[in-house]
Amino acid sequence: MSQLWNPAKSTLENLPDGEFSKLSLATKATSTRSVNPGTEPLVPPITHSSTYLMTSVDDYLRILKESGYIYGRLGNPNSDAAECAINAIEGGAGTLVFSSGMAAISAAFICFLKAGDHVICQNPCYSATFDMLGKILAKYGVDTTWVPAGCDVSEYQKNIRPNTKLLYGETPCNPMMTLLDLEEFGKLGISEGILTMVDGTFASPFCQQSIKFGIDISAHSCTKYLGGHSDLTAGCLTFKDVKNWKTMKRYQSTLGVQLSPHDGSMLLRGIKTIHVRMPVHCLNAMKIASFLEGHDKVSFVRYPGLKSHPQYDVAVKQMEGFSGMIAVEIKGGIEGGKAFVENLSLAQLAVSLGGVETLIEHPATMTHGPMIMSDAEREGANITPGLVRISIGLEDADDLIRDFSRALDKVII
Repeated sequence: MSQLWNPAKSTLENLPDGEFSKLSLATKATSTRSVNPGTEPLVPPITHSSTYLMTSVDDYLRILKESGYIYGRLGNPNSDAAECAINAIEGGAGTLVFSSGMAAISAAFICFLKAGDHVICQNPCYSATFDMLGKILAKYGVDTTWVPAGCDVSEYQKNIRPNTKLLYGETPCNPMMTLLDLEEFGKLGISEGILTMVDGTFASPFCQQSIKFGIDISAHSCTKYLGGHSDLTAGCLTFKDVKNWKTMKRYQSTLGVQLSPHDGSMLLRGIKTIHVRMPVHCLNAMKIASFLEGHDKVSFVRYPGLKSHPQYDVAVKQMEGFSGMIAVEIKGGIEGGKAFVENLSLAQLAVSLGGVETLIEHPATMTHGPMIMSDAEREGANITPGLVRISIGLEDADDLIRDFSRALDKVII
């Protein structure tokens, strides 16, 4: 694999002209592999080697410019295979995979921002993103303006300055499940000449492909739906333009945040079944969200597939399935939320999401708790005391509903 990779170089490159664009997401996910010369195994073997032999000193620059491998930090065959598959699903000009979702997001910030630059980001967002922008990068002279999650894109526009270099959003957002209108967001970035970046982890590339709306960088924590089994940690960035891909590739190599061969192999295996898993996540979540919405101990439910979601029309416009993530406000404040999550049997109390198991967490005391956000910051982000975040798995939906019902019986209001 060249360090200046041509993303089209895959097992699907020999299709007749125009045929690739006709392929379904399922075929792209299961059939895309990077090409190796000669006899090729169906499943790419895990390449553990940290370094690669050369026949002459001239090979070094040739490999950097053309094809092959030099050193594990610069790339490996297993990561390349996962990149090919993700890029095919996302429809980008190139994809890079990283050691975690935050490694991907942090590397993008370091690559495309410098002291004196300005960022506009929604609030709330993933807690580590909030920490990175609001506290870590702030020390190095990068300023961030926060706009309400779920706001009209005009709120971003109103806050643009001459030094604004990045417009950042999540959709659906963590943990409130508000949506960002990708079409309008992409148009704003293009019209203003400002880089746009969207974290679509909660949707997965199965339900939403940000690049087709004009977004410059699509980010995902591959730990979640792309991996799909809660057994790896990875992240990815997909780019609309090859130029930005090349720039990020250089930074990725220097920062040392490349995905390991083992995790690259595991990630590729997960990607091959995303089109089978995601419809079940979506169906289960819709059924459970409808149940929770009708329960007398629930104040509100936020799920993009419910017509009660404030941005249901946006969800219908840009999502091809509403994913498996639900935000639920349990009555009784913090104690109500804690009572609910601590009295479940099938659903497991754990952070992360997107695996085959149903996971639940309480943002006010866990992911967005005091180690990341103050009480005032949570209040400003509308992260309410009784809010719980649920990642619906692949269990039987009726079994999960009975489990949720028993736990809600324990909530005292």
